[in-house]
Amino acid sequence: MDVSSAVEKMSIKQKSSAAAMCLACKESCSGFQPHSWRKACTACGCSTVDHAPGGDLEDDQQMGRLLADSPCAHLTAKVKGGGGLRMYKRNRMIVTNPVVSRKDPTFNTTTYDWAPAGLNQKLAMQYMELLPESRRPVSGTDGALERRRQLLGQLPAYDQDPMKCQSLSTEEEISSMLLFVKQYKQEALGVGEVALPGEGGALREAAVQRMAKEAKKDAVQHQDHSSTNSNAASAAGSTNGTDDGSKTEYRCTGCQGEVEKESPAVYAERAGYHDALWHPTCFVCSECGQGLADLVYFWSNQKLLCGRHYCQTVWSRCSGCDELIFCQTFLTANDGRTFHYHHYCCWKCGQNLDTPCKH
Repeated sequence: MDVSSAVEKMSIKQKSSAAAMCLACKESCSGFQPHSWRKACTACGCSTVDHAPGGDLEDDQQMGRLLADSPCAHLTAKVKGGGGLRMYKRNRMIVTNPVVSRKDPTFNTTTYDWAPAGLNQKLAMQYMELLPESRRPVSGTDGALERRRQLLGQLPAYDQDPMKCQSLSTEEEISSMLLFVKQYKQEALGVGEVALPGEGGALREAAVQRMAKEAKKDAVQHQDHSSTNSNAASAAGSTNGTDDGSKTEYRCTGCQGEVEKESPAVYAERAGYHDALWHPTCFVCSECGQGLADLVYFWSNQKLLCGRHYCQTVWSRCSGCDELIFCQTFLTANDGRTFHYHHYCCWKCGQNLDTPCKH
């Protein structure tokens, strides 16, 4: 997306999300009524995330935009007729178990809204069973709903797409955001991979092959053979090192506890495949402690972060509208919170926060 098209599209008023009951205050909310700039419902005052607006299609489109042009682009597919847009190839899993009875055989079917990619069903089920039941994304359950809430909270659309931002007012600010997004896609963004301890070498080899394939594709498109050679050499060099398959003991990078050899673990490419692996329940944001939705992580200073907290380490976030602040001047309150100047106010009456109001 170039700056001019972003400016043009941002001028179009965003459509309101379909009404959704609040998951926090439940019956006391009449349905989601978005505030004009605050990420909250005017009917009940709760966060947009608490209403989990949208649906699977919107989620997959947003994730596709996030992963596009990153080392995780293989988890997306081009949208036919979409002008280069990509859709998240979310891995759903359907488990069918026979029900033993005297009558005709029947089956219980369980559908998971998401499961780690590239696994056989046995290993995928082992992974799911290691998660608390409240976090298992079984379709139609609280676990599936919690997954969606985490996606909305950890990976806000307005942290990656200028069209979703209402606070960007100049081409310079839009350019800053576009550059920031491009950089974090190349330097920090990743998606965890699930495998047994000792299989890091195989994951690393698969990553090298993907890099070589992408380098070859880029060379054909740009007819830049010298660039191809350097990329291929870099990919080959990344295979150096001892394969962890010879180790007899594995330790979780998160809790330092032992990871059993027959128990699935999570690897993060940006952390390296040799020594770093996590228990499924330890693959969490080091800032908020939440499990990373769909294993999407940001790697910074040798730590795992969710998208929200990674972005906040680079740019300040407005406590009013919840968007990142790309303008050069902003307000810092006495309690340390940061605001766009025009958002330092009561969201109901507009009164400056330094002046008491009835709200």
